[in-house]
This record gives sequence, C-alpha cells and structure tokens, in this order.
Amino acid sequence: MPAPAEWRKRMPMCERLTGLIAAPHTPMRPDGDLNLDVVEKLASALVADEVRGAFVCGSTGEAMSLTAEERMHVAQRWCDVAGGDFKIIVHVGGNCLRECRALAAHARKIGAHAIGAFAPHFYKPSGLEALADFCGQIASAAPDLPFYYYHIPFRTGVHLGVCDLLKLGSERIPSLAGVKFTCEDLMDFGRCVRLEGGRFNMLFGRDEMLLSGLVLGADGAVGTTYNYAAPLYQRILAAYRNGDLSTARECQGKAADLVAVLHRLGGLSASKAIMKIVGLDCGPLRPPLQNLSPEELRTLRAELERVGFFDYCTRGAGGQ
Repeated sequence: MPAPAEWRKRMPMCERLTGLIAAPHTPMRPDGDLNLDVVEKLASALVADEVRGAFVCGSTGEAMSLTAEERMHVAQRWCDVAGGDFKIIVHVGGNCLRECRALAAHARKIGAHAIGAFAPHFYKPSGLEALADFCGQIASAAPDLPFYYYHIPFRTGVHLGVCDLLKLGSERIPSLAGVKFTCEDLMDFGRCVRLEGGRFNMLFGRDEMLLSGLVLGADGAVGTTYNYAAPLYQRILAAYRNGDLSTARECQGKAADLVAVLHRLGGLSASKAIMKIVGLDCGPLRPPLQNLSPEELRTLRAELERVGFFDYCTRGAGGQ
C-alpha cells in the first residue's frame, strides 16, 4: 500500500454526493437467478424521479445472498445503463477481505463513481483500529475511488462510534470520502457532520428520519423507499430548502407511516413486493428471506391505500 501522503496526492477531490440516492433491489427471475434486463428500467424510473444515483448491492440489494461474481454482474449492469450525472456507488463490503478487495477493484474497472463497505459482521472487528485497518485495505484496492463507510449497526452488530472512526481514518484512508449513516444515533451523526470543518460527505440512511438528518447537516440521503416514493421525499427536500418546516414535517410523517407499514409486513419482503405494485417487478427474494403470501399482499395493498401511498408513489410501467 502506498504511503498516505503519496496516496492523497493522487486522490482527486471528491465530488460531494447530494440529494436522494436509491438503494435498489436486485432483480431476480422466479427461479432466483439474476434478471439484469430489469436494471435499465429501474434506472430510468429513478432518473425520472430526479434521484441522483444508486447505491447498488447493499442491504436492500441482498448483497449477502449473492455470490461475488453475481455482485460484479449487477454492478457492471448498473454502470452500463447509468448515464449523465447519475452516480453508481458500489457496495463492496462483506466478511472476506480478499473478496471485498476484488469487488472494489472490479468497481474501479467498470467506472463506478465510488465504493462503500460495511463492517465485517461474523468475525467482528475488536475495535476502531481493526475496523479502520479493514476499511483501509478495501479502499486501497481502488485508491482513486471515493470510499464511504456504511454504518448499519442493526445489521452488522458493530456499534463503534463513526465520528471516532473518521478521526482515525482521516489519516489512514486517504480516499475516505464520507459515510452512509443508517443508524438512529443522531448525536454521532451530528459530530460527523461537524468534524474537520465539514470535510466528510455525510449521507443519511434512515428514510423515516430524513428531516432530522437534514437539520443536522446531511448532504444527501441513501434509502430503500426512494425506489418507489422519491416524489414524497423530494417534497421534503424542497420544503426544507424553502424554510417550510410545516410541509416538511407533514411529508416526513407520511414517509414514517409508509416505513411503519414495511416494518409490520416484513421489511424487504414488503419492499420488493411494492416494486411489483408500482410496475417495476424485481422478482422474488432469496432465502432465507420470505416472499409475501397472497393474503399478505392483499394486506399490504390495503395498508398502502390507508397511508396514501398511491397519491405520491413512483409510476413505473403499468404501476397502479
């Protein structure tokens, strides 16, 4: 690995990611194989909703249920169909460092805008030093791509403070650009925003709390529900920019009601089912995740009607 000072000289200034960035589902066929033909339709729908980019092969994308080769195929397809200013951030995290580095090198090769990685979650890092070293070794496999730490402790079980990690990584990981912060610890998030005069690109990852992230200084947001409810979140962003907190709170309340429906009806199971409802069918989930039963699908649709989802949702091909 090159010395940090030399590496930093070669690292271009990172363009800050802003606005909404979707965490897309990985489309699959009924037999569970990848269905990459759907990706172009997904990307077009996001662009139509003024979403700025996609964080692919993350938690929503069922990354841990995909092989490394499949993750590369998914990332490749997204990079192939992305056009203009639509940014592709490839999640390359996992439990095997060599695999993570291979995914990072591949993301660089296919022209991804950036990479991100969450903490290893089977053999967990013993502390900040171990986590910073793990992230640094991943980042060094694609040294000219911005690296984002993906903080999602409810999935990884790694609850180390992100602000402290950024302080350590600031000198050890020259390509460290920011954080995808999917956690309710708003104090830690606020400290990250203020660290080193706002150096780091902070992306908030709790859709149901977006307004709180904006108030604390989030540059942008990465989320699952931006796949099919981006118009509602665009209203939150616009209202906040215009100082209309009443409208922003009202819209955030609607988003919270939507997320509550997802939580009650299976999380990703309900979310992937919604993609089909809006005309962007991404197929089934892979085991051990379970697809909704016909009765559960009827309940989901009724709940979506109740919270007013169809008044603001994305309209994919054939969506209703």
